[in-house]
Amino acid sequence: MKKDPICGMAVDEKNSFKLDINGKTHFFCSENCLKKFAAKNNTPQDIVKSACIAGIPVPFYKNKTFIVTLALGILVLLSYALPFLMPFRKSLLLYVKTIWWAVLLGLLLGGALDYYIPREYISHILAKPRKRTIFYSVILGFFMSACSHGMLAISIELHKKGASNSAVVAFLLSSPWSNLTLTIMLIGFFGLKAFYIIISAFIVAITTGLIFQILEKKNLIEKNENVCVTEEDFSIISDIKNRLSSYKISLATLKKDIVGMYGGAVSLANMVLWWVLIGVGLASLAGGYIPSHMFHQYMGPTILGLFITLILATVIEVCSEGSAPMAFEIFRQTGALGNSFVFLMAGVVTDYTEIGLLWHNVGRRTAIWLPIITVPQVVVLGVLANIIF
Repeated sequence: MKKDPICGMAVDEKNSFKLDINGKTHFFCSENCLKKFAAKNNTPQDIVKSACIAGIPVPFYKNKTFIVTLALGILVLLSYALPFLMPFRKSLLLYVKTIWWAVLLGLLLGGALDYYIPREYISHILAKPRKRTIFYSVILGFFMSACSHGMLAISIELHKKGASNSAVVAFLLSSPWSNLTLTIMLIGFFGLKAFYIIISAFIVAITTGLIFQILEKKNLIEKNENVCVTEEDFSIISDIKNRLSSYKISLATLKKDIVGMYGGAVSLANMVLWWVLIGVGLASLAGGYIPSHMFHQYMGPTILGLFITLILATVIEVCSEGSAPMAFEIFRQTGALGNSFVFLMAGVVTDYTEIGLLWHNVGRRTAIWLPIITVPQVVVLGVLANIIF
């Protein structure tokens, strides 16, 4: 499987768009990603059009979102004939009713951010070895609307472009649970209590990033050999002003903007929506068939329950959007907001995918230090949440 150089998604060579540039073939999950890559590399339009025409988009029946939706729909239809599926149906409809607006709004905003914010801005400000770089990486993680698995690819791409290891870690920690799309989704689930989860994710990301900067200075972790000094005269503000000065409102530009945002939203949906549906399905099964006393007994608002939640989240490999419904189910059943926070954060701080990625691409010591620094913070913030709420 190849990686899409724009969104980082794994793509099948036989069912993807491809573009040949300078003797190298690049594969893309969608026409939108292909066009973004072509624009960035000043690819002639005739080559881009040929690549789009020759591209083989994934048939709808092979689309992951369609497959998951079909599976859930079949279970719902069967529930009218099979009474034992009725609890699943009721729980599923409850979740859909709760989050549909948040998912839709998140995708629309994510598409707008994908279209209007160049990735060059992110690469530019994450390479400098300054404390402000950590804050920039966390803030920019907020504007990166992709699932945690997509963030892995983007984080490594930033590492290759020269972002410091501390910035990469801070970005990786903040983006899954502090990004705009997930913020809206969490508010849809938890209401105002979601802000505790979001702010805590920011705190963990910033604190960890600053600590990693100290480790870098003391040579206790690897340093990024790809770091290079960016052009000092480059100004993001000036670039934005230039873009705005050359932007003229017309029906043609509005149409182009709408098409671009729609393409970004569709690309984001293909990346995250099927994970959302898987998470909703798992949460519906848990809510429909696991007795409440099981949640209270093993995942209640106690230290033991919190650590059981941490262990459970470590071994469950679900994308961040898929974890959100499961985290809400824990909260709904136990009232332990801290356990929900731990379940969400464990998807980054202890998950073997993230640690393995850092181990092989950034450095072994960086990977080892990640859980050592983050887990105590997550546990303390989880305990504090259980006390407060």
